[in-house]
Amino acid sequence: MIDSPDTLAPTAAVAADPTTAALILRSLVTAAYVVLLALICTYGVHRYWLMRVYQRHLRDCPRPATRFIDLPRVTVQLPMFNEGTVGVRIIDAAAALDYPADKLQIQVVDDSTDSSAALAERRVAYWVQRGVDIAYLHRTDRGGFKAGALAAATPDATGEFIAIFDADFLPPVNFLKRTIHHFTDPTIGVVQTRWDHLNRTDSLLTRAQAILLDGHFLIEQTARNRGGAYMGFNGTAGVWRRAAIDDGGGWEHDTLTEDLDLSYRAQLAGWNFRFLPWVICPAELPPEINAFKSQQHRWTKGAIQCAVKILPKVFSAPVPLRVKVEAMFHLTCPMVYLYMTLMTLLFYPAIHLNVHLASRGSLWGLFLGIALFGMGTVSAALYYLVAQKRRRRPYWKTALYIPLLMAIGVGVALNNAVACLEAIVGYKTPFVRTPKYGRSTEAKTAEPRSSVIPIPIPNLRFSVALLELFMSAYMIACIFLAFERSITLIGLPFLVLFAAGYGYVGVTSVWMHARGWLAKQRPAAIPNPA
Repeated sequence: MIDSPDTLAPTAAVAADPTTAALILRSLVTAAYVVLLALICTYGVHRYWLMRVYQRHLRDCPRPATRFIDLPRVTVQLPMFNEGTVGVRIIDAAAALDYPADKLQIQVVDDSTDSSAALAERRVAYWVQRGVDIAYLHRTDRGGFKAGALAAATPDATGEFIAIFDADFLPPVNFLKRTIHHFTDPTIGVVQTRWDHLNRTDSLLTRAQAILLDGHFLIEQTARNRGGAYMGFNGTAGVWRRAAIDDGGGWEHDTLTEDLDLSYRAQLAGWNFRFLPWVICPAELPPEINAFKSQQHRWTKGAIQCAVKILPKVFSAPVPLRVKVEAMFHLTCPMVYLYMTLMTLLFYPAIHLNVHLASRGSLWGLFLGIALFGMGTVSAALYYLVAQKRRRRPYWKTALYIPLLMAIGVGVALNNAVACLEAIVGYKTPFVRTPKYGRSTEAKTAEPRSSVIPIPIPNLRFSVALLELFMSAYMIACIFLAFERSITLIGLPFLVLFAAGYGYVGVTSVWMHARGWLAKQRPAAIPNPA
């Protein structure tokens, strides 16, 4: 951009003799900018630590201490709420588990308020007639939501061990026999398995989610569990020793991540967890952006709620310092979304002040910020590359998705920052379960992506989608501002990434909101599988 002499002179005068107020303002903005980036970078460096621990324990393969001669009794709990046909699918999968019939109890823990309740009850009756020990437990209210449902069902559980599956999961028939023998170690309270994805290839969004979750399970869970830190039960696809639930204080519903909450309380009570990445339990990924955002909001807010509730207990517990430090990183890592959102808001003033109120050599803050952000970005890219390599996927194929992963991570930052703030100030919201569409890779060809009609999500804010569009426009303004001096163009790739991320998430969110409004459809009739 070329300035005329008339506009150039005032700018040069200000740069040569800036006012004290301008200098203070520039220093404050630059300092805040660098501090936020340093915080983000700290969590990026933590990723390097996770990868280091993961590589150190890459070949660790914990085996059962011995094997049960007489298999113990197991209760399978299936928590549900308006799950449609996926509820029938998980009931059938639980009934098909390869385990002695006299040692297996199944509890369908259903809070449904729509026609899926009758459908699930009929399916339970179908299996009762075939000799399966299965019971249908229906609550007339959702007090405590999922945690409340599990707490209400547990007193009637007859198993020494309790396996939990959400409605969209499909456990393999040998799931219990591959996990139960690890409990021959009397210190093991939980065995967690790895999630896989039924509809991984359905869209770019589901492919990106699959890579994100693979990183969590293959790197984070492995590193924490093998490295001796506390890990979290993921709410499903795992088995609890009932004594560990009791010793941890039972299911509580004062956070939105009751699974993470109980995990820490059980480990503080002395129980050990075991993660089995080679035992795989597939599930459905949210196929549309608003379902994904709703899930992310709940996970983010719940983690920060757990940090507020649990971290003081961890810090005061007689556990090693490394356990305390890792717990801090584990439970507070969603705060990166808040830092990223605040940093985004500082982009324009930071660039403007350094362009118009700075001398030629005073852009150190901008360069340092870009260097720190780049360090954090590289760590995230390596993190996902390593996870996908573990899944035997070529580096180059994963590398193609890295810009998409980064853009989606930026795009949902505002949505998750709101979740962080709600948790910090103690603003309570109900547990909103992720909508289930019953989609899978196999069904994709018969049901095109365009046929996905958004399932209404309570409390999903349309205003957040509009703010995401505003953030995209704001970043575009930053891009134009960066062109005023060639030296600020060094940050252009990051500005474009942020603009694209907010734009993608904002536009697709508004589009899915619009489709839901225009459809005005009544709940689809649920077929009777019997």
